[in-house]
This record gives sequence, C-alpha cells and structure tokens, in this order.
Amino acid sequence: MSSTGPAADAPPLYLGVDGGGTGCRARVETAEGTVLGQGLAGPAATRFGIERSWAAILQAAEAAVAEAELGPADIARIRAGIGVAGIGRKGAREAFEALAHPFAAIAFATDGLVACLGAHAGGDGAIVICGTGSCGLGRVAGRDLRVGGYGFPISDEGSGADLGLQAIRVALRAADGRHEASPLTREVLARFGDDPLEAVAWMDRATATDYATFAPLVMRHADAGDPVGRRLVQAGAEQIDGLVRALVDRGAPRVSLIGGLSSAMEAWLAPDVRRRLSPALGDAVTGAMHLAGRPAGDASA
Repeated sequence: MSSTGPAADAPPLYLGVDGGGTGCRARVETAEGTVLGQGLAGPAATRFGIERSWAAILQAAEAAVAEAELGPADIARIRAGIGVAGIGRKGAREAFEALAHPFAAIAFATDGLVACLGAHAGGDGAIVICGTGSCGLGRVAGRDLRVGGYGFPISDEGSGADLGLQAIRVALRAADGRHEASPLTREVLARFGDDPLEAVAWMDRATATDYATFAPLVMRHADAGDPVGRRLVQAGAEQIDGLVRALVDRGAPRVSLIGGLSSAMEAWLAPDVRRRLSPALGDAVTGAMHLAGRPAGDASA
C-alpha cells in the first residue's frame, strides 16, 4: 500500500485490526460504521516475531482496502487501530510504533484492550475472557484494569485449560482409588488408554490449548448431572464470579463475558453475577477502530 496526500476536507476512514494467535481480522469502515471492506490473514501474536506479525497485519489490511476499492488518497486518510496479542512484551510496542505505514495515524494496543473497547462501544467498561485462558480487563475513566490472567497453569482459573487440568487430576486420583469414579473420570482416563503413565507422557508436551480440549467434555458431563463434573464446573464458575465482582468493585459500569467458553459457563455463574453482565456491543475489530479515534457510542445498554 502506498499513498500521496489525503483528499482535501475528506472525512477520515477507520481501519481496525484484531491480531491474535490464531489469525488476523481487519475491517475498513466509515465514521458512521458502514463496512467498506474486510480482510483475513495468519496469526499476528508477538510470539511469532515482529516482522511476521506485521506482515500478517498488512496482509489483512491490504485485503480490506482492496475489497473497499480505496485509492492512495483514501488510504492516506485512514486512521488505524491495531490490537496485537502479546504487545505488552518488552520492546514490542516500540518496535511496532517504529514501523513505516501509509496511514494518517496508527495506534497499537493489546488484543484484550481492543476487545474491551469493542464490547462497550468505545466507552468505559470491562470484559471477562473465558476461553482457553481467563482474564478480567477494563478501562474506566482512563484507568486500565486487570484482574488475573497471569498465564496457565499458575493463573487463568475457570478457563478451559484450567477445567481440563482439574479433570485430569481428579481422573488420576480416581484411577488410584483416592477419589470417586464417575462417567467423567472414566472418559478422561480413556483418552489416555486407561493408563495414568500415558497421561504423564502427554503432560510433558501438552500446552494450555491441549488441556482446554477437555473442557467441552467436562461441561457435557456436568450438564448431564455427573457429580464430579458438576463440582469442577461450579468451582470454575466461582473463579469467573470473582473476576466479574472484582471489576465491578473497581468501578466498571458494564462487564461483558466473552470467549469460547463464555456461553457454556454463564449458566453456572452466581445469580448476582449474571445480573451484572451486559451483552457485548461490538467485536474486537470495532474496538480497534475506537482505539484509532472513532467516536465512542452509547455503552449504557
């Protein structure tokens, strides 16, 4: 992408990019929210390196610009907001900010912050992420809030990875006769050929994502009334309850629950916590556009 000068008196356009560990999504919109173009690319998390991440961001942005049929003068009036997973790593933000770009302006933030801005139409609020990991994030009166999310296995309580870890632990204890067996514990152990030592070998190479593959199994058994599954999910839900309450206590006027496990977990949350939850008003790409300066909407819903 290249540019000359912006068209005289032309209103700004907004580019939002959500760069995560599994892929990169981009969208170009007007200030009023009319979608002009969208693009996709590969992962853009900083753990893959600054150059590879930036290449993915540009690929997604170029695809959105091409679909929007924008010329050089239009590109030069784009204000871009980019959310990048892992940009909090030492030196990462500075490296991104030093890169050349064709836009009128560019702003970078964590993928969590742009998700939060999107959930609350650019206004104050917080999110609790309940997916492979868990974390509470928010922004209130210019203050950034963070609760938990220090990484699995030392944190991320109530997440898919944590549920998987707890299920494997109890299945191993059941195999030893130290805990009651149940359909859940038997199915977990069957994943390892009914051999606890296979679980040990798996553990040596397993990632948080691998542990999280057990979460749907745990939720299914819990919903079916399995006593072990119910206890595990209730314990996880109490951790999510704690994240929500902590954010409310710190002044978040709205809290939204997001992430791949959020809809399944919401039914297990305490009644007072469910009453405090508000639906997300937009996605992380929309939040990235708010980061770029698009006017905030009404987040009072």
